[in-house]
Amino acid sequence: MAAMALAADAFPMSPPGRRMSSAVFPSICFSFAVLIDSNLVAALLVQAAAVVVSSWRMKHRPWRAVFNIAQYAIALSAASAVIHVGATLLPVDAAPGWTVLVCVLAAVAWFLCKYTTTSLAVWLRFGGPLWPTLRAPFAPEALTTGALLLLGVILAAAADQSALYVPLAIIPLIAVQRLAVLSTEQTRLARLDALTGLANRKVLISEVGAIAAEYARSPAKARFALLLLDLDRFKHVNDALGHTVGDRLLVAVADRLAKNIREGDLVARLGGDEFAIVSGRLTSPDDAVRLAARITEALQDPVTLDGLPLDISGSIGIALYPEHGTDFATLMRHADVAMYDAKHRGDGIAVYAAESDHNSPRRLSLVADLRKALEAPDGGGLTVFYQPQIEISSGEVVGVEALLRWQHPAYGPVDPEELIKAAEPSAVMRQLTRWVLAEVVAQLARWRPMALRLRCAVNVSVRDLHNDDIVEHVTDLLREYGVTADQLQLEITEEGLMADPNRVLATLAKLDKLGVAIALDDFGTGYSSMQHLRRLPLAEVKIDRTFVFGMRDDPDDAAIVSSIIELAGALGLRVVAEGVEDEPTWRMLHKQGCEVAQGWFYARPMPAEDLLAWIARTTLPGARRLASRLPAAHPHAIVGPAPSPESA
Repeated sequence: MAAMALAADAFPMSPPGRRMSSAVFPSICFSFAVLIDSNLVAALLVQAAAVVVSSWRMKHRPWRAVFNIAQYAIALSAASAVIHVGATLLPVDAAPGWTVLVCVLAAVAWFLCKYTTTSLAVWLRFGGPLWPTLRAPFAPEALTTGALLLLGVILAAAADQSALYVPLAIIPLIAVQRLAVLSTEQTRLARLDALTGLANRKVLISEVGAIAAEYARSPAKARFALLLLDLDRFKHVNDALGHTVGDRLLVAVADRLAKNIREGDLVARLGGDEFAIVSGRLTSPDDAVRLAARITEALQDPVTLDGLPLDISGSIGIALYPEHGTDFATLMRHADVAMYDAKHRGDGIAVYAAESDHNSPRRLSLVADLRKALEAPDGGGLTVFYQPQIEISSGEVVGVEALLRWQHPAYGPVDPEELIKAAEPSAVMRQLTRWVLAEVVAQLARWRPMALRLRCAVNVSVRDLHNDDIVEHVTDLLREYGVTADQLQLEITEEGLMADPNRVLATLAKLDKLGVAIALDDFGTGYSSMQHLRRLPLAEVKIDRTFVFGMRDDPDDAAIVSSIIELAGALGLRVVAEGVEDEPTWRMLHKQGCEVAQGWFYARPMPAEDLLAWIARTTLPGARRLASRLPAAHPHAIVGPAPSPESA
């Protein structure tokens, strides 16, 4: 049996999903049989010899061989104690069944002592919760080890009959070994992506969970990053060259990723052209950004397939533990948000930012509550404020801009920019635009009996113009309230319009034919071409407030404002300057030929009743006759004169 024990350990059995250090050695079958048939000393000698031989073959360090001998000695001693107690308690003529039971109990004692010793050693070395460490070996190793120990019982019984029966154990051992190998291989394949050989999504989830659990126990503020990579324009390769070439390209990308991650990092393929990298032990978020930059750089060189060089690039989103999440689902979602942010910005790398997340809990809550507010009879805290637009040369109010405000029942005043960012990607944006248009047109009708006729500008999303439903809605509103089309103006940002001018051109043309003016908002921040400006039926451009605000101190901003005014004049467009906050800026705009201005220099946005009070207290021609018909000023009305260059 000793010779067979030494030979058997040439083929250790590695449990599925475990390292070779967790391998199960078949020699335990023979040493356990020797223990039953002979004595503890003989079993220890057989097992020690097998450990020495296997350790030499596997190039283990001496201390490890000593440790393995020690834990086998403890296990065999426990099993020997059970056998001794059983032999003492059982009568000589006891039924064979009792002897079998004692042997099974001895095997259980062997197993518990051996793996408890191993787990305690691991716990003492690496730390962490004790119970999960003690429990870890049982599931993957219990079946293989139990089969070998019980085979040892059968082997001992066979040896009692004849030593010739002992070699027959080789066949069952080979079968057990083959089953272990097949199980290990199946488990390995289940953990790998079939195309690239990288880890798959299942392994990624497990690894992130394990690292998060480990870092949660760490007294130091440990940090790791989940990087999500999506290849740019990969679909074009598949469409042009076929999926076979596309698969080969993915294999090449996987190879580059594996060569450019840090030691200890994990790279996985999620499917399609998406890859993920888990990078641990980061000292700062910059470490993750540097890794992403290295990966991006590694992808810059073309991949040559069949003599054809293929340019590849990718967008990488980064989510950090614990700042952006403490579990896989949250980190993955945030990395996905960052990845699309990187694609949208075109710079290739982005760290998760809450303001870019259209599906953050607060944003989802805002969208849901906004839908309820729009359905409420009283508007659910939604109101429209109006900011006057003043003709610079005369000081006369020539129009107003409608600005949405929302007093949320839980959050209080919601920042308008946050509100629009939350609503715009969702279907509620269309409902919100319709609500604002209805409020504005109704207000224009209410002002008519007071002899107040103003043009009101309403901001709309580019998505509102993707079909002509808005034309029909505006037509119905104007007809219902008896308001002329020239009193309504729709504003769309330059960036939104230039993203897809052809798609909205037909809708803009119909609105223009209806008589509704179109203004290009935030002009100067996008990349409008002269061709687009000439094609679009625009009536007005609004100079972005960032240029207006900086024109006093920055010659470049002043030059940009002057150029926009000249360009608009050449195209026959009205020019409105936003964000006028002081007299020097107002004077510069007047000198450069700007026609209309709005900003805190004149008045802040205010409710409709306060706007009437503000107009009644200015020196505008004919405004005094409104005073007798106006309600008392709202407590927070902004009251003051609208100066003109001649009177200032």
